[in-house]
Amino acid sequence: MGLQETLKALADPTRREILNLLKGGRMSAGEITEHFPVTAASISRHLSVLKDADLVRDKREGKFIYYEINTSVLEETLLWMTDLMGGNGCDEK
Repeated sequence: MGLQETLKALADPTRREILNLLKGGRMSAGEITEHFPVTAASISRHLSVLKDADLVRDKREGKFIYYEINTSVLEETLLWMTDLMGGNGCDEK
């Protein structure tokens, strides 16, 4: 996926919080939903956007779908940002 899709996915605070939850390890959609005051359908849509941006991966196990973070896309985005800032992450003045 492209940088535009990644940044769009990261722009939403709910999606960023989902990624924060997934830092601790894989979770089912139901487990993720328990952390938010929104419907399961809303979380499902957020997960779909994250999946389309390749920020999360999913795996079906029986009747459950488990999600885990895909750090390689985040690393690529961070490298792009670092390069944009001049390569070292801080600009001395």
